[in-house]
Amino acid sequence: MKCVSGFLSILIALFISSTGAEDVMVYGQVGGTVTFPRLKWGSEKVVVYWYFGTDPQAVISRNSHGREQIHESWKDRVSLSKTDFSLIINNIRLEEFKSFKCELKDFLPPSINVTKFRLSHVSVKRPDSPLLPGENLTLKCDIEEIFEGTQIKWLSPQKQDLKEDKRAQITNDVHLTVTNVTDQHHGEWTCVVTYQGREAHANTPVTVMDLSPAPPQPVYTSVSSLSRLHLPCSFSIPPHLSWSDLQAKGIRGGHWTFTPSPVAGSFTGVVQTLVNLSLGPPSAWVVLQNKGLDVSALPRNNLNLTLLKKGVTEEDRGEYTCAVEFQGDITLKRSMRVEVLQVFSSSGPVAFVGQEVNLTCTLGHPLNSDLEVKWIKPPHSSLLTLGSSPHPALLTIPEARDGDSGRWRCQLKRNDILLTSVDITLKIERVPMDVWLLVTICAAAVIFILLLILTVILIRRHRQRVMMPRRGKRRFCHCKDPKPKGFHKN
Repeated sequence: MKCVSGFLSILIALFISSTGAEDVMVYGQVGGTVTFPRLKWGSEKVVVYWYFGTDPQAVISRNSHGREQIHESWKDRVSLSKTDFSLIINNIRLEEFKSFKCELKDFLPPSINVTKFRLSHVSVKRPDSPLLPGENLTLKCDIEEIFEGTQIKWLSPQKQDLKEDKRAQITNDVHLTVTNVTDQHHGEWTCVVTYQGREAHANTPVTVMDLSPAPPQPVYTSVSSLSRLHLPCSFSIPPHLSWSDLQAKGIRGGHWTFTPSPVAGSFTGVVQTLVNLSLGPPSAWVVLQNKGLDVSALPRNNLNLTLLKKGVTEEDRGEYTCAVEFQGDITLKRSMRVEVLQVFSSSGPVAFVGQEVNLTCTLGHPLNSDLEVKWIKPPHSSLLTLGSSPHPALLTIPEARDGDSGRWRCQLKRNDILLTSVDITLKIERVPMDVWLLVTICAAAVIFILLLILTVILIRRHRQRVMMPRRGKRRFCHCKDPKPKGFHKN
């Protein structure tokens, strides 16, 4: 019996082993995903048990044949890695930030390996209310336990390290302050905690309430009484926020202004107020001033300040600015440039057969290199080609014909994408007979006058030649009774 008991003691001593080291620290965030790494040990045919706290029932287990069992309370949230049987927990809960244990059993040779893990809580404290552009953002990375060698860094919503941002100030690695935020700071911020080569990410959303971005390119339209100038301006806020959140930030009023371009007319450079808005009861916009703009978008949800202008002329070229004012001298602005395409004829709307006609399509200034003009002529036009220039803003009809009458269209494109177009209607007429008769009479009169003037000039020259004495000859007087010089008496 003693030999048997001694043999069993040796066998148990060989079969059971433990890491004997400190708990492996793993960081995680509530609602996030946590991975407990399985340390390399034994063969791939080991039996795996994962335990939570002091619960004797395994969270998940896997036998040597690959069959898994999951505890009922952990279903749909835990799994084992297919490569190394690490424990993966999704949607981790606050009460689960305790200890976990991994137990591995191998039968060749018989042995047991036990590794304990400690799950530490990481979170990020963020502002209680949304921010406006120009305000400061303050974040703090709360870590339940910080061990020597733990590294902390911050990532912006664009996943850039904040150590390279001049507006970011990091104190003790856990406090982050970003001054003068913009709409680029809207999104998910991340505190990255690295310990013993393992990373844990704690994320938090930051809301920056701002106006929607202005169009990246100018707004193109054309001169026409039917054209509609659409000026977009609205708040870009998440669905969980509303008009009341903007009111809580102290919104006061807004306005639309217009600065004409240098080619728009006599008001060049003078800022004009198109629409003036104030906030009145019951918490809605009140239009104080309006110069021909449609403000019907305002009463829908108070978040849309988009305006519409019907009928466009070349005087509408310029820069339009939408501004919303808040308490604390914070003003949100969005500016957009409006380009107006127009076309005109050198002869006006009516030209005569045989006359040269020039059609000019212009924005009021030379076209940029990325823009091109395409002309569409009437079906029976005598013009065979429309020019080989990539930007034929000037189109010449050398000799107008009857077939050139009709609608000429100028299209403005960028990379074959139509931006806008404008039409002009030409009327080609034959010169009336009475006009030809008048021209003939006038020409005959001019010729007669010229001949008359020429005749008068020739006659005068002839008379001058006859009356003028001959030069170069001397005349002598022959007297019958020459008298001597001096005084004589009769």
